[in-house]
Amino acid sequence: MTYTKEFEGKVAIVTGAGQGMGRAVAERLAAAGAIVSVNDVDPDSADRTVSVLQKGGAEAVAVPGSVTSTQQVSDMLELTLSRFGRVHILINNAGVLRPTKVIDIEEDEWDFVVDVNLKGTYLCSRAVLPTMREIGWGRIVNFSSTAGKNVSTVGGAHYTAAKAGILGFTRHLAKEEASYGVTVNSVCPGLIDTEMVRTTIDDSRTKEYADSFPINRLGQPSEVAELVAFLASDRAAYITGASLDINGGDLMI
Repeated sequence: MTYTKEFEGKVAIVTGAGQGMGRAVAERLAAAGAIVSVNDVDPDSADRTVSVLQKGGAEAVAVPGSVTSTQQVSDMLELTLSRFGRVHILINNAGVLRPTKVIDIEEDEWDFVVDVNLKGTYLCSRAVLPTMREIGWGRIVNFSSTAGKNVSTVGGAHYTAAKAGILGFTRHLAKEEASYGVTVNSVCPGLIDTEMVRTTIDDSRTKEYADSFPINRLGQPSEVAELVAFLASDRAAYITGASLDINGGDLMI
């Protein structure tokens, strides 16, 4: 598919872009002309995504690191700025889930899930705000989930709590940054056909869930990437503080 070059000259950081929805978003932004800094906690996964983007003719760089570390987030930003001079778009996609029930969640696991999903969103957003304010234009798109509005189908309470927290954080940050030309929105995917989902639930449960949705299938990462690209564009200039569902009608059940 051929896209207009609406992101020509724009620099985007996509976290958790080594696979799944993050990689799909990186590919979609790059296809529309964006320069992409590819973050993932696994350096090899980040490098593989960069290779895919470069083969498509895009300019991209790997900026591996954990979004839970202030220092590593700072390093990610500094590497991006040293290469490209600016950051226009931040996609806070990095996330983890665990299917553990509350009675069995150890404190370390709770902290890990909340830190990657919620603290990482805060740390990365805080890091890019000065350069976005200086430019007078910015787009931050946070990955929440249908879990943030209801209850997680796959993850535990720590995942649900973190994703709900992202919705509140999105609204608050959107209000703070609107006057600087920065919009902040979140997307709320339902059950998407990603490696993380496939390794968490078996095929029979996956089919059971998919058959229960009004649109009887799992979503595709590329479909989520289309929504993210819209929110990251000038087409969404009057949208901020919003949370947009992409779930096959799951919340209508």
